[in-house]
Amino acid sequence: MSYNIAVAGKGGSGKTTVASLVVRYLKQNGLGPILAVDADPNANLGESLGLSIRQTVGAIIATFNEEKINIPPGMTKEAYLEVRLNDAMVESKGLDLVTMGRGEGPDCYCYPNLLLRKFMDSMAGNYPYIVMDNEAGMEHLSRRTTQNIDELLLVSNHSVKGVRTIARVRELVDELKLVVKRQSVIINMVPDRIDPHVSEEMTRLGIEPAAIIPLDDTVSESDMAMKPLLDLPDCQATNAVDTLMAELLKDKVKAIKTL
Repeated sequence: MSYNIAVAGKGGSGKTTVASLVVRYLKQNGLGPILAVDADPNANLGESLGLSIRQTVGAIIATFNEEKINIPPGMTKEAYLEVRLNDAMVESKGLDLVTMGRGEGPDCYCYPNLLLRKFMDSMAGNYPYIVMDNEAGMEHLSRRTTQNIDELLLVSNHSVKGVRTIARVRELVDELKLVVKRQSVIINMVPDRIDPHVSEEMTRLGIEPAAIIPLDDTVSESDMAMKPLLDLPDCQATNAVDTLMAELLKDKVKAIKTL
């Protein structure tokens, strides 16, 4: 079975950057092949990873509904759409990507989310690791897109609002009784040190960050130049993510080495 890593948090917190640096760590340490899943309707994980998106899950479903495509005899609608989902798969060496994209019309995300879950379940045996970049806020949790997660990385930017969002996401995980084995809070884009106001809010909410990622010009410059974050040289931000992932995965890697 795949080891599922999901990234969630407030919009503007750098979730996609963190998800990309997690993928970078897995690739550099030979822990692939990896399936990256962009579950954010405002899809940009592909750009961050340097992969060109041909098709999205939402677009496939919208086209199917609009064109009333003739389904081959003996094949159900669900089976046909699952086959079409392969069109949304972008393949590269050691890393594949599937993008949910934006649906059309009212309640448009429910069916794409259901198909995305089923698709991920069917692919679980093919990838040691799945990394999912989720949409901002808590919508993906309330629709139960994120289920059976081994590592839920909760990303906050260096702000009181971001920390409060993390607290609400943790509460929602408990309310929905989602299967999440471990949650780790990341405070991202920290200048020199954590501001006292942010620190006080974390203390009040009982939040202990597992990692603090410095504000790093190397990341912003790479992003501005439209360079894949997979190609980032070692820097403060990559070192912080590498240290976190090495700690989170140490027992799993140790277990694999003893087999």
